[in-house]
Amino acid sequence: MPIESIEIPAADGTAEALVARPSTGTGPFPGVIFYMDAFGLRPRIQEMAQRIADWGYVVLAPNVFYREGSAAELAPSMDMTSQEGREAAGKAAFPRVGRLTSDKVLPDIDAWVSALRSLDGVASGPIGTTGYCMGARLAVRTATSHPDDVAACGGFHAGGLVTEEPDSPHQGLKDAKARFVFGHADHDPSMAPAAVARLGETLKDAGLEASNEIYAGAPHGYTMADTSAFHPEATERHFTELRALLDGALKG
Repeated sequence: MPIESIEIPAADGTAEALVARPSTGTGPFPGVIFYMDAFGLRPRIQEMAQRIADWGYVVLAPNVFYREGSAAELAPSMDMTSQEGREAAGKAAFPRVGRLTSDKVLPDIDAWVSALRSLDGVASGPIGTTGYCMGARLAVRTATSHPDDVAACGGFHAGGLVTEEPDSPHQGLKDAKARFVFGHADHDPSMAPAAVARLGETLKDAGLEASNEIYAGAPHGYTMADTSAFHPEATERHFTELRALLDGALKG
């Protein structure tokens, strides 16, 4: 089934989103929100969303940078499979991440959850969320701001989940009810071992069921096959652990 493009009324305008549905089977299916990395909605995100959908989910992937432009306008124009190309793309993409502050994120999350709930064929029960790089922060904020909706939350090669800011994503975990799976990049300055350990302590203190692992040898961005950071083994591990999380929390 082809990926569908929809428009969502969001906090500060209209946002595009991709919707991936299972290639086989009859619904309704549990819903999953997929938060992209800094490089935006593009073919790799479509591939990943469809793979998850084919496990038996309806997947919504919003353009979280809609304030900055359309998905097409923001898509990288260069080959990111070289380190130089990835760095060049990052010069445009990474500043957008800093501008997507929590005061903008939270009302947007309300719109994403509502949009997912309104899609045809989405089951009425709990939903899941998964996020990549900065998208992992959005996944966590979705689980913490909508605890009665989100039963599963995955975060992979995340950055900035634990900071000294009062609105650091980890601070909200006390309000969450979801199961969590984190697959951290190795030697990642945006999520150093001390931050990973602190995240683990926060998850434990909150009494949450969670896996919080560093994937040895996997660089930041390891799931993104269209960039120089791609690490096939870590990517497949992530898919295995994410599927177990979603199936256990949403279909168990």
